[in-house]
Amino acid sequence: MGFWKYTLAFGMGFIVCAMLFFLVNYSNLEAPFGTGFSILNEKAPIDRISEENIIVFGDSILIRIPNATISSYAPTDSMLPLLDKGANGIRISPKSEEEIQIGDIVSFKMRGVLVVHRVVEKGTDEKGVYFVTRGDNNSFNDEKIRFSDIEYITIGVIW
Repeated sequence: MGFWKYTLAFGMGFIVCAMLFFLVNYSNLEAPFGTGFSILNEKAPIDRISEENIIVFGDSILIRIPNATISSYAPTDSMLPLLDKGANGIRISPKSEEEIQIGDIVSFKMRGVLVVHRVVEKGTDEKGVYFVTRGDNNSFNDEKIRFSDIEYITIGVIW
């Protein structure tokens, strides 16, 4: 009887731990992958490609975007489900702070590494305009960045 008593106690403990894990990690049903961050509450990027610049042919599509480049992404999971290895981004280099809005996905240097995250806050402090970013699959904001840190704005994604 002692064996079954300990087995039952272990099983109940396992179930309680699993339930607590689920409640802590997946209680926000709006968040992708249970991170606590809801992209539904954030602004979407602004439309930067007008319909007249998208030309559809029978066997191809032409998108006219001056000075655009293509990017690829590291499999860091921070921007899941939108960006991951295998996605291709269409990006432009911003010319001014005014071009960058809340909801935009930007590429910026952080400690020597190029990071791709969404702008969740734009403000002004004693040093001027700042941006706060966060990965769509992260539950925390990045530190403040400045326009000089930002290299690109992602204006389209092709999977």
